[in-house]
Amino acid sequence: MPRIIVNVLSLFVILVASINLHAAEETPLTRIGFGSCLKQDKPQPIWEAIVETQPQLFVLLGDNIYGDTEDVEVLRAKYALVTNDPGFSKLKQACPVVGTWDDHDFGANDVGSEYPKKRESQQVFLDFFGVPKNDPRRTQEGVYSSRVYGPEGKRVQLILFDARYFRSPLKKGFQPGEPGDGRRGIYTPNTDPDATVLGETQWKWLAEQLKVPAELRIIGSGVQIVPDEHGSEMWGNFPKERQRLFRMIRDSKAEGVVIISGDRHLSEIARLPVDHPDSPGYPLFDVTSSSLNAPSGNFTTAGVRFANEINSYRVGLTYFDVNFGAIQIDWDQPDPLVRLQVRDEKGAVVLQQRLTLSQLQPHARKQ
Repeated sequence: MPRIIVNVLSLFVILVASINLHAAEETPLTRIGFGSCLKQDKPQPIWEAIVETQPQLFVLLGDNIYGDTEDVEVLRAKYALVTNDPGFSKLKQACPVVGTWDDHDFGANDVGSEYPKKRESQQVFLDFFGVPKNDPRRTQEGVYSSRVYGPEGKRVQLILFDARYFRSPLKKGFQPGEPGDGRRGIYTPNTDPDATVLGETQWKWLAEQLKVPAELRIIGSGVQIVPDEHGSEMWGNFPKERQRLFRMIRDSKAEGVVIISGDRHLSEIARLPVDHPDSPGYPLFDVTSSSLNAPSGNFTTAGVRFANEINSYRVGLTYFDVNFGAIQIDWDQPDPLVRLQVRDEKGAVVLQQRLTLSQLQPHARKQ
């Protein structure tokens, strides 16, 4: 075949690939899955149910493995157990998988910036997600990231925090109440003025991200952001940082913000009400989905999987069994509809909050 024809064909193939890639990037997201807390050495049947929901994107929110080591090769071996799982392989073939980390895949239980192998752990984490060698996350400190999906008018911004790399130490000393008042953890608020969750570099980055045009913004955090009473790991352990986040969202006039989180080995939907002093001017929902294959270890004396945990922000019930989260967006409605869901191991919806985009705009404060 003449060289000129070969060159023309090559250019045609490149052009078609470029058009297809652009079209894929411009396709509106309507189905997003998310989850957290995966024991790599246990069966992972939930991937089948997730794939059946046909997600266009899946977000892992931390404890993606239980590494709990300072040995980098041990971390790699544990990630490999997930990578090689047939169900997880099906999910990766079905849609992109992105994520952030929490304590166990970062390196140790409840640890923060003091973890000595965080730089090495970061590279292993990025290898697991197939992040290119020239990606900014390969040279920055921390695994935080942001991306906008979809065309103008139907844009979804995914902002993933790193709430481990820079996080200040936790403080113990939470005083439990009476058993009937609700279960509480061991941590008390760290009010040190220098205490941080994100670190100043990540805070500056976030301020810029909230200026990026988008109709719906999904903020992903390894630990819960809205709840602040239960005494386990949460942003509420750093009340000044939690307040700073809420006020940054408010002052930036960022619309359409919802939060997804993990960590807890339980699932629930929490809401920061419109009349809260730090409200962005509309209800701020935090949907927690955990665990993908390791349900809550809390049982009553009668053997029921349950914990009466304090959370005055909770909307509806708490779900304690294996689950994953889902966000469904109906852009075809005059006022686009957003469904925030928790689904069980078979894919059935067990918790749901329906919202329209107009309810996630600051004018909602006046309603």
